[in-house]
Amino acid sequence: MTRGEQDPATVGRLLGSLPDWFGIPAANAEYVEAARELPTYLARPERNAATGRADPVGVLLARRHFAEAAEIHVLAVEPSLHRHGVGRALVAALESDLLADGCRMLQVKTLGPSKPHAGYERTRKFYAAAGFWPLEEVDLWGPDNPCLILVKILAHTSM
Repeated sequence: MTRGEQDPATVGRLLGSLPDWFGIPAANAEYVEAARELPTYLARPERNAATGRADPVGVLLARRHFAEAAEIHVLAVEPSLHRHGVGRALVAALESDLLADGCRMLQVKTLGPSKPHAGYERTRKFYAAAGFWPLEEVDLWGPDNPCLILVKILAHTSM
């Protein structure tokens, strides 16, 4: 796991490998551009003995809105490694850093349940298993793409 290393090429490659989730070219271009400046977490496998390389197999971009609140801007994992702990490890690394920095709440946005989609149903289950709760479904991305906002409390403290 690496933190802080911007890698727009990896973001583009991983999004391109997930057309069922990231099938809007303009949105993908925005994610790649965001990868030039947002805090980045990369999941890497063990180095390949033959090549010495270990290309990232997962990426998470984070956005800090306030000292107390952050967002998972995008999370993508190589399809062959879904359900192998890569996404969980990326989210856990982000949460650890946020807690250490005093952040109290984390949010993520995904396609809402009012638009049935098998892939996004798995995405919502992933986030539920990671401790996120649905807050509301809004029309942020237009009427054909309902946005579900999920939140997770990282630390309970009084204001």
